[in-house]
Order: sequence, then C-alpha cells, then structure tokens
Amino acid sequence: MDHLTPVPFPTTDQANHEPPGAAEVQVVANAIATGASGPDGLTSLQEMLLEAQTEMMTGFAFETEQRREVGPQELAEAMASRDRLFRVRILQEIILPCLLVNPIPPAVGVKVAGYASALGVGNDTLDEIAKYGGQSYDAALIDFARNGYSGRFADVARPALHTDHDIGDGWKVVDDDPELAGRWAALERCAAGTLGRGLFDFYRQRGFVWPGLPGSAPPLLAQHDFVHIVADYGTTLENELEVFGLIARADDDPLGFSLLAMVLGLFETGSVASAGGLFESDPGHLETEGMATRLADAMRRGALARPDGKTPKAFLTIDWFEYVDLPVEEVQRRFQIPPKSQKAIDAGSVGPWDPGGISEFQMAAGAALWG
Repeated sequence: MDHLTPVPFPTTDQANHEPPGAAEVQVVANAIATGASGPDGLTSLQEMLLEAQTEMMTGFAFETEQRREVGPQELAEAMASRDRLFRVRILQEIILPCLLVNPIPPAVGVKVAGYASALGVGNDTLDEIAKYGGQSYDAALIDFARNGYSGRFADVARPALHTDHDIGDGWKVVDDDPELAGRWAALERCAAGTLGRGLFDFYRQRGFVWPGLPGSAPPLLAQHDFVHIVADYGTTLENELEVFGLIARADDDPLGFSLLAMVLGLFETGSVASAGGLFESDPGHLETEGMATRLADAMRRGALARPDGKTPKAFLTIDWFEYVDLPVEEVQRRFQIPPKSQKAIDAGSVGPWDPGGISEFQMAAGAALWG
C-alpha cells in the first residue's frame, strides 16, 4: 500500500457539523463499496446492507448511475471539513460490510488500513484491526469483536452493575451475589408500565435468571436487556442484531463499535465462536429477509439518541436502576430514542411482547419456571 498523507482535521470553528448532502453521501457510499469490495466485488448481502444503511442514515439512496471507485485519498479530501468523530464513523461504515465476509480477503484489510490512514483516524478507532494487513486482519478482527469493548469498559461500567464481585474482562458471570439478585428481583414491585416492571415481566416470560444467581448472564451483558425494553426489540437472534446495532451506534466512544462486530461475528459469519459470557455462534441471521433494513434502522435510532443531562450515550454503562420507576415512554423521551421506521416494522422488526418477539425455547423456559 502506498504511503498516504492524512488530511488535516479542521479547527473547531471550521468543522462542518451539518448532515451530509446528496453529493457527499454518494462519495461516502462509493468509498464504502470500494473499500469493502473483494476480488469479485460486493456480495449480495453487503450490497443490501450498504443500500439500507445509506438510505436509513442519510435519507438518500445510493444512486446506481453515480457508482464509481472512490479511494482513500479522494474520500479523505471530501472529508476535509469533517471532524475526528465524523471520520471515525465513516471508517466504521467502511468496515461494517467487511464484517459480513468470512474470511475477509487480505487485500480488503490492506484497503481498510489505507482509508484509516488517509482519514487520520487509524489511532482513534479499530486501531487493533486497521493497522493489520494481509493474513493478520481476521485474527485482529476476531480479537477486537470479543474484547474491544469490555477491555476498556469493565471498570467504567462497574458502578452501574451494582456488584463488587470480580467481572474479569467485563463478560464474567457473577453467580454468587444475593444482594445483586435481590435488587433485580425487587423490580416486581415497580408499577405497571414502568421500565422496572417491564424488565421483570421480560425476564419472567423468558425464564431468564437474575444476575447474581447461577445460570444468569454476566451483569454487563444484562445491561442490554433494559435496551430491549426501551427500544422495543424482542429477543430472537435477529432482535439481538438490532439491539446491539443501536447500542454500538449510539456510543460516542469508537470502541463501542466492537459490540456490533461481536454480534455479527456470532450471528452472521460465525467467525466468533462465543462472546459476551453467554452467546454462542449461530450464523446466518442477517441474511433473514428484511434484516438489512432492520439493522440499518436500529443504527439510525442509535445515532439519533441523545440522553439528557450528563447521562452517557454508552448504554451498557448506564445505571438503569435510576430509571426503573419511570414509565417506559418517559425513559424513551429522556434518551430521545426515536420510534422505529415504518420500513423496519414492515421488514419484521418486533417488540418483546409482539408475536415473533420471543423464541420458542425462551417461551418454554418461561413456562417451565413460572407455569
């Protein structure tokens, strides 16, 4: 790969914070297609996701008649007025379709590193991936997907987890903490319609075990169950892709993107055998009809989420127990999570209480536990 000179970042007062217009969208979409394309071009799944992402995130279609190759330098020059975080997001959008191929062609890894270099964000996001070329790319990606988020956030999230027990790399199960389990079980006392009561009913219907008890999910992973309620997603594996797409895109820290890499490795390519302290590989679910639209819409919702006050956008680090007595609608308002698009609903996106929002295994587990 030829040496690329990073395009300088604009000063704070010169940075363009306006949504991208039609021309900029086409440049970015073409750069994504160029960067993610293997020897035979984009796969049909990559193509569907790119088209869905472009429309959902920008409101513009990826125009067929405008398709052409856009290399790293042209993209970076088009991003000259954009700040660091915006460019980080663009690099993530280039990497996203790469995550749908297993194994990733070595030449694609080299190209991604070129875009990171030209954009000047190689050290800001996915550095443990983008700096690798050739055969090392897959190994770096898998490591990032498994450990990228938890490696940094284990200590940051600890106060929100309400346990002093060892959580290891963040995904360790805590199965001997009665106080923690009692806190979760007490959600039964929350009023109907509140976040807390919704979470209690969500666990009861599915036969889930409270964190702190044997058979439970790691406390860090259990954080995402609150998002199932607030964002109105069920618990099939397709729903998990939606939930983590929203969570990953909402997080202003670039490492939050590793959560999406994790679930795509688990539930699409199978490149990640297990992760999160609970999930096991079950590939092929992004290929379900409508899922490209549903994932793109979930990421749109995450991008638009704007918590009030000093609440972080990192949804796994939020102390959700501060909100359990609020109506779900009020929590949605406070986090400014927009409703699902009609296209996502038409594509099959369902909530926790909707038909198809729970697996048969979960339903049987709930019935066995509660009768």
